Amino acid sequence: MKHLLTIFIVSILFIAPINAQGTAGEGAQFEYRYLIDRPATGILKKGFVGVSNDVMPYGVLITKIEVGAFEGMSFGISYGGENIIGSGAPTWYKTPGVNLRVRLFEESLTFPNITLGFDSQGRGKFFRDQQRYAVKSPGFFAAGSKNFKFLGYMSLHSSVNYSLESSDGENFVNMSVGIEKTVGQSVSFVSEYDFAFNDNADISFGKGNGYLNFGVRWSVGEGLTLGMEFRDLFSNKSWNAHSADRSIHIEYIRSIF
Repeated sequence: MKHLLTIFIVSILFIAPINAQGTAGEGAQFEYRYLIDRPATGILKKGFVGVSNDVMPYGVLITKIEVGAFEGMSFGISYGGENIIGSGAPTWYKTPGVNLRVRLFEESLTFPNITLGFDSQGRGKFFRDQQRYAVKSPGFFAAGSKNFKFLGYMSLHSSVNYSLESSDGENFVNMSVGIEKTVGQSVSFVSEYDFAFNDNADISFGKGNGYLNFGVRWSVGEGLTLGMEFRDLFSNKSWNAHSADRSIHIEYIRSIF
């Protein structure tokens, strides 16, 4: 994993375009709607469409389409499945995911961005017996963020959520915190810690350590962002003995006018 991350970082630092306009770096034109798995405060601008793809272990592919419908409000739909990448028959998710987010307060000098929303799309494998994803969907959430000028930009993030995936008996309110740090005009490092309060009982998938995730984002060009992500650095999941998962994130945003 260390060698893979080193190759990715060196590559993007040498060939990243100066005037990139994705979601990463000091020149970013769009806000983060998610750091990795946990919701952030970003909302697509009115008249913009975003399409993202997450390629994850077990051949999982999740595609999400979002639309900036009004100022301060966006919505979307997502769908995916397992073994999409690979050989053999794919196993599609049981239902599509839906998401909606509304900006409650705009950031000011003394006050953070605050966004309310709902997202029913989980991540990773879907376990039909337990009726849940490996990474539970956020469900109802409230997210906050604050940006600071520090060797470029640094953003602090937090969220509170209540997932509707409660067949395992874990229906507690959950929390997460995160950070983004820009490196130059087109690169950002992101990290988040999911406390996983709703995924740490004996019958759940977590061991009680929470989920620490890390990622690198690269604004390749106008509206296009690539990313590499490493999930569960604390090896919290009990259903899989392997270490951190590796995945790829691809996002494209453009105006429809």
